[in-house]
Amino acid sequence: MEAVSASVRSLLARVGEQDRRLDDLSDGPFGSDDAFGAFGRPLGGPSPEPRPILELAGPERDDELDALSDWVDDFLLPTYGAEVTTAAPWCPRWQEHDDVVAWLHALWLAYQQHSAPDAGPSGMLIWHRDFLTHTMAAIRAPGGPLSACTTTPDRPAHRLLPHPGTSVRSDRPDAG
Repeated sequence: MEAVSASVRSLLARVGEQDRRLDDLSDGPFGSDDAFGAFGRPLGGPSPEPRPILELAGPERDDELDALSDWVDDFLLPTYGAEVTTAAPWCPRWQEHDDVVAWLHALWLAYQQHSAPDAGPSGMLIWHRDFLTHTMAAIRAPGGPLSACTTTPDRPAHRLLPHPGTSVRSDRPDAG
């Protein structure tokens, strides 16, 4: 009976540790000891709550876009960029595509969260599986947001695809 009690205590301790890690991860992607100073995040001190980049304006958005661009240019593209083709387009002016900026910013925030030491040993696998693959497939799809841009460096072309426009609203008949 003592062996069963010891096993239960051990299991409860491990569950408690997992709960603590989940709580830490839910606090946000920016830890005070993160390694992202090179990508525009301050080291030490209180960390800002992340906000979607499209909600930012002025210098705050410019600073965030600069830091995101550093991460994309220095890490993401050299590591995961793959060759540019019509099946996987890329635009060197991606910062002008608001939808691509939003996707990449969300990917960057997820990267910061899942590469932090408290993300645990599976943090980066989760980032690859749940964030990287889906994001890159969406923005580099043949019919995706970069599809109207060049795939040949010798013939640069950049075109923002028009959005669908505003919705047509019809009056709903009265129910009574």
